[in-house]
Amino acid sequence: MKHTLFLFDLDDTLLDFKASEQLSFVRTLEALGLREGIDTLFPQYQAINIALWREFELGAVSKDFLKVERFRRTFAQNGLELDAASASHLYLESLSDTVVLIDGARQVCEALCAIGEVGIITNGVEHIQTRRIASSGLKDHISFVSTSEACGYAKPDSRFFDYAAKMARAFAHHETVIVGDRLDADILGANRFGIDSCWFNPAQLANESEAVPTCEVGSLHEILPALKKLAAA
Repeated sequence: MKHTLFLFDLDDTLLDFKASEQLSFVRTLEALGLREGIDTLFPQYQAINIALWREFELGAVSKDFLKVERFRRTFAQNGLELDAASASHLYLESLSDTVVLIDGARQVCEALCAIGEVGIITNGVEHIQTRRIASSGLKDHISFVSTSEACGYAKPDSRFFDYAAKMARAFAHHETVIVGDRLDADILGANRFGIDSCWFNPAQLANESEAVPTCEVGSLHEILPALKKLAAA
């Protein structure tokens, strides 16, 4: 095996964030007293949330602003007199309890930690991500968790990847690979930092970006064979 350090994105790579997100959103609005129309609100919230995360990754907004603003905009857009700060708190608390593993997550982490070191690289909220990892059952296979919140820079900024590399027991560019679902954050970040990358692409999306993955898989079960093939090339 060529690689000894395996850096995994968390949401929508190891954990099914979309499933957790929707369940937490429903629970949050129900706790605030809303009983109807939540299914209609959720796609609007998602679009607003994605746009704000893009702004955060560009350094245009802070994470604290994002966490509340996504609810404020959703409520304002629909004429709802609900408290955005309360919604943010309830939602983040719920996320910790609504963990859904993507198929193969436990198996791949267990296999790779026997070969080398597995680390998590995430732009998510640090204390929430730490709790979600603990709830997921993956903690025993993970050596460290690198968050943009602790670092001060977000993927795909090379300073974030430098921060993550320093958390590893040992680091060498040619022995490190990033596994992630996002071309614009995970794969582009790997390209800029000069390390290999594996694009987790279960939806078989076309790559129309500037990011160039070293390899691509449609299932987490395909990662180990794909990395072994790279080592043999």
